[in-house]
Amino acid sequence: MAPQSDPAPRTILETARLVLREFTHRDAAFVLRLLNEPSWIRFIGDRKVRDLDAARRYLDDGPRASYGRNGFGLWCVVAKGSEEPVGMCGLIRRETLPDVDVGFAFLPGAWGRGYARESAAAVLAHARDVLGLRRVLAITDPENVASIRVLERIGMRPEGTVRMPGESIDLLLFAWDPAP
Repeated sequence: MAPQSDPAPRTILETARLVLREFTHRDAAFVLRLLNEPSWIRFIGDRKVRDLDAARRYLDDGPRASYGRNGFGLWCVVAKGSEEPVGMCGLIRRETLPDVDVGFAFLPGAWGRGYARESAAAVLAHARDVLGLRRVLAITDPENVASIRVLERIGMRPEGTVRMPGESIDLLLFAWDPAP
C-alpha cells in the first residue's frame, strides 16, 4: 500500500495514445518488474532493485528527486484507457554528459506498438517548447537495434560514442538540435 503522503500523480504530457505522468510510490511494483526485465539489465544495467522497498528508493533517488531538482525526469508511461504502466520515458541530467538526455524503457508486452517513438517524440517537443532546451542527447548500447531505430525515427543523429563511468563498452551517442 502506498504511503498516505504519496501525492496523486501529476500528468506531464499526453499523446494520442499515451499519458506521461510523474512516478509515485504506487508504481513501485511496476518499477521492480521493469528494472528486472532481462532487456533492461542487458541494455541499461542491473540497478540491484530486488524488492518493493528498493523500488521505492530507486524512485525517490532517481525520477522523483529529478523532478524537484531539474523540473523533469523519467516519467511513467500509461496507455490511455488503462491504469497500468507500460514503460518509462523522460529526460535525465547526468554529470557525465554536457546536455540532458532522453531515455525510455518499456515492458516487452508493449514492444512493437510505437509507444517508445510516440513518447520520446513528445518528450523532445516538451524539452523544446516547455523547457526551452536547445539540445538533447541520447545514449544506447550499440547492440540495442530497437532503441537506435527509435532515436533515428524521432530525428536524433549519431554523434559518435561515449564511455560512461563504470561501463565496459562505448555507448552510441545521439543528439537532437531542435529547429528554432
